[in-house]
Amino acid sequence: MLKSECPKKTDYISRKIGLFFSKISLTPNEWTVLSVFPAILGFFALLFRHMGLGFFFFLIAGFFDAIDGAVARVTKNITNLGGYLDGITDRIVECFLFVGLMLFGLPNLIIFNLSTPAYLWIVLTLFIGSAMVSYSRAYAYQKRIKDDKTLKRMPGFLERTERLWLIGTGMILYYVDPVYLTYVIFITFILSVITFLQRVWFVVNVSSKK
Repeated sequence: MLKSECPKKTDYISRKIGLFFSKISLTPNEWTVLSVFPAILGFFALLFRHMGLGFFFFLIAGFFDAIDGAVARVTKNITNLGGYLDGITDRIVECFLFVGLMLFGLPNLIIFNLSTPAYLWIVLTLFIGSAMVSYSRAYAYQKRIKDDKTLKRMPGFLERTERLWLIGTGMILYYVDPVYLTYVIFITFILSVITFLQRVWFVVNVSSKK
């Protein structure tokens, strides 16, 4: 949502980040791959039930992910391979996060007097939020529904950045009450479904216009 609604602000911040980190002798692709390592550490932190430490490592992974694209734009080193690696590592990091939360063990959620296991909402969020939301955009490009400029305007109420911020907030709220994180994951799932439908509707709409 931030990228589609506030492109100038996000581009400005990205440029500042890129200018600073471009001084370090790492290529954008190396920054991309580097983001996986703190995610692995975050996964093991969650596996051994250290929520705060897990949050810290995934925060670092997210920061590294922001650096790669920023450096690529500033150094004019944007490549198709870089975009591919970025998308793949994004999914890997999210898998480590959600599977880590699943193995961590969270309280069940009560909906209409029915106790639903937290892992159900984690799996659905991973599938809809991480996979289908991204797929809805990628498949529109692959099928050449419209030109790239039009598809870049594809809205996203809860894109990857906002999704991870929301989960991160839930991880902090875990220390207030563990069930709050389960609530946040459930809300993330609902908003991810809305985002997926929003993107499908956008593609159907623009494809019907000549």
